[in-house]
Amino acid sequence: MKQTSGKPLKVALLGCGVVGSQVIRLMREQAGDLAARIGAPLELAGVAVRRLGRARDVEVDPALFTTDAEALVTRDDVDIVVEVIGGIEPARSLILAAMNSGKSIVSANKALLAEDGATIHGAARDNAVDLYFEAAVAGAIPLIRPLRESLAGDHVHRVLGIVNGTTNYILDKMDSSGASFSDALEEAQALGYAEADPTADVEGFDAAAKAAILAGIAFHSRVTAADVHREGITEITAADVASAKAMGYVIKLLAICARSDDGRSFGVRVHPAMIPRTHPLAGVREAYNAVFVEAESAGQLMFYGAGAGGAPTASAVLGDIVAVGRNRLAGTRGPEESTYADLTVHPMGETVTRYHVSLDVADKPGVLARVADMFAKQDVSIQTVRQEGLGADAQLVLVTHRASDAALSATIEGLRELEIVRDVVSVMRVEGEDAS
Repeated sequence: MKQTSGKPLKVALLGCGVVGSQVIRLMREQAGDLAARIGAPLELAGVAVRRLGRARDVEVDPALFTTDAEALVTRDDVDIVVEVIGGIEPARSLILAAMNSGKSIVSANKALLAEDGATIHGAARDNAVDLYFEAAVAGAIPLIRPLRESLAGDHVHRVLGIVNGTTNYILDKMDSSGASFSDALEEAQALGYAEADPTADVEGFDAAAKAAILAGIAFHSRVTAADVHREGITEITAADVASAKAMGYVIKLLAICARSDDGRSFGVRVHPAMIPRTHPLAGVREAYNAVFVEAESAGQLMFYGAGAGGAPTASAVLGDIVAVGRNRLAGTRGPEESTYADLTVHPMGETVTRYHVSLDVADKPGVLARVADMFAKQDVSIQTVRQEGLGADAQLVLVTHRASDAALSATIEGLRELEIVRDVVSVMRVEGEDAS
């Protein structure tokens, strides 16, 4: 076994919830292996929590707990600060205080990195410390490191995937059982897959933060959550899911980061989309995550696994601790933020894809012609059309060829003004196909 130095690397932990408690457990259970892999033992220097005396999921010496997080992260003997409290503040202030005191950071904080990554990365650079954040996106799935290290010599064209387990569980249950959104959400909450307040997940905020981080790394440009076009899944109905199934599709909440054809800009978006059941992402069930990365030389790569949960996320945290620990001992640093390309984020209106449109229409002659004419006016070509129901229940379901989001939006506005269109029932993008 590899010999280790006598002096331990001291770790300060911010937070002892679902993830923090698992980090402590793994540090304890794998202490020997971790020491051998790093070259020095790890020692828990302290754990910052909001309230002392609260029951925890792991046994910890009570003397290690403190409510003075700033004092903990600035202690002279601390080497690595692990932040798993989430949110913007006090996480940002504590991370900056730690960096200014020469501590390297391991964080799982997607919201902070997506909102103010420039400040955090800048502080890491100015203080010559490490910032690792594998656990911020897709839990246990190795994704950040492959993008910023393994593919550093390649040209990434697109990142597409399922990065939120809660919404994937809900949509999967709606697809497999015919459940409504509210019933599927209630089941997800009962199983612990969804929070009591699921807004961050079901409205796409969580996925948008992750998409911003992935796009920034993939395209070597600065991206914030505000740059991401975001739509949630709360408007998805059982009828939408059934219609998709009848056509051989499944609905998923996708994060899509894609370069423009000329390579001068890119789009970042999170929204529900139909994908063919033959697509690998269609088979991603329950609360799992999966991400495709398409690169010029490497081709198409797929990363799949548990995207959340205490133990899976803690696994990613421990991997970062090992990397940071090795760097500390060697007197080196890991990769800095890469924003040299400085590409622009193009507006959603310039995004080109296919669309599934369902219309509640009057059942009388000439309806299809008038609807088709409205699509033609905006230069949106129709690939397939079918009618469902008769009389008062008549609906037209159309799937377009590829068109810009702006053109499709203008089409929908025009359709709403036609007296023969009683309602635009749903509009959904179609991904995962190369049809023109």
